Amino acid sequence: MAELSTPTPSASAPAAAPAEPGPEPRPRRRLDGEWLRRYGVYVALGLLVAINLVITPNFLTVSNLRLQLVQVSPVLIVALGMAMVIGTGGIDLSVGAVIALSATLIPLYIGYGPLVAILVALAVGVATGALAGTVVARVGVQPIVATLALLVGLRGVANLAGDRIRPIRDPFLRGLGTGTLLGVPYVVVAAVVATVVVWFVLGRTTTGRQLVAVGGNLRAAALAGLPVKRVLTSVYVASGLLAAVAGVLLAARLQAVNSASLGQLAELSAITAVVVGGTPLTGGQVRVLGTVAGALLLQLLSSTLIAQGQSDAVTQLVQAVIVVAAVYVQFGSRRTR
Repeated sequence: MAELSTPTPSASAPAAAPAEPGPEPRPRRRLDGEWLRRYGVYVALGLLVAINLVITPNFLTVSNLRLQLVQVSPVLIVALGMAMVIGTGGIDLSVGAVIALSATLIPLYIGYGPLVAILVALAVGVATGALAGTVVARVGVQPIVATLALLVGLRGVANLAGDRIRPIRDPFLRGLGTGTLLGVPYVVVAAVVATVVVWFVLGRTTTGRQLVAVGGNLRAAALAGLPVKRVLTSVYVASGLLAAVAGVLLAARLQAVNSASLGQLAELSAITAVVVGGTPLTGGQVRVLGTVAGALLLQLLSSTLIAQGQSDAVTQLVQAVIVVAAVYVQFGSRRTR
């Protein structure tokens, strides 16, 4: 068979004039998944605020804005702890049960004084976080399994400790739940302080850099000599402590504790705020401001749906859809690169 070759022009054939270079085709613009992960929550929050300015009467009143901030503060505090855990590549499903148990213990120990009752509640959060961290870091149980077991166990203990609604009649706790500092509710002040502390720890300390390194590549961090087990344990302790803080604030604001309902689905709200805020589920990065924006987005979305006559079930369904969309943005966009 003869080889196929490109025909050469004959000598008598006139040479073709070189084609003039045309304009380069413009690249097609598309929504980049990484950009959506980083900034999508701010765009969504801005759009939701704009919608409420149109459809919600008295949206910008001081009383309404104050109510929104008071309601979102416990969720934000829990989400900050969840963000640190997810930053290591883990998950903490026990935060809702920790809220319930820590709040349930307050009326049981209030007779010894409000400070004692609060310290007991916070100590429970630290202890449960240390237990979760030990099981994950030293025993080697997967985080979702370890914290799921804690969720069931702690919720059962909370129900046994407070099997009925217990009112809290203490002036100090009442002031903590309803009082203000320079016009800002103490609950909101606590959320702001927690945000600043977590931001500082993650961005300005060795512990924060170690946490990101462990989440980015656990094996490499261990080979580099980083205290992997200590880092993992510490983030679960921080998550348990922040969940207990949220439990104390909820008990003080509600002036009553119902262990059967308090903290229900708090883990869903916290995980949603973290994921929507741009923190990747694979670990190695924590977006504190994104978590704040995610919590605000969920709170405003919930209040908007309720103001339009929708039930809590619809709100939960919308949250589930948001989680799926955020996860798709994180993982789906990577597969298309």
